[in-house]
Amino acid sequence: MTVCFLIENGKVLLGMKKRGFGEGRWNGFGGKLKDGETIFDAAHRELKEEVGITVNALEERGYIIFNNADRPSFKVHIFVANKHQGTPRESEEMRPQWFDLKKVPYNEMWPGDAIWFPHTLVGEKIIGEFVFDKDDKVISHKINIQ
Repeated sequence: MTVCFLIENGKVLLGMKKRGFGEGRWNGFGGKLKDGETIFDAAHRELKEEVGITVNALEERGYIIFNNADRPSFKVHIFVANKHQGTPRESEEMRPQWFDLKKVPYNEMWPGDAIWFPHTLVGEKIIGEFVFDKDDKVISHKINIQ
């Protein structure tokens, strides 16, 4: 899986998930790989599908393994872009909005995002693992800054 964040001019573009897994939470743009896709291909495709933009360069900032009590575990590769083409637009899945880097809505994001996402915003690479209970509460976590 992938998640991509666009960071420009002191702001980050997040999307409000409108349906499915994560509905009602702010997040980056991304998802599952299709057959034969690389993680970079998937990140580019998801940006186009979910928010209507393209980026020339993606920087991989590490990955996190998410272990959940009532869902299969999954590994998410984190990407950041700092220049885009096109105007961010709402899709059936996501409603985009720019946030000042000092006003990221952590209370409306996944539990645990406030722990790892600040590292991504300042350019650090991370390798992490989170364990959640059935109510999506963080039971434990570890993060290695690269």
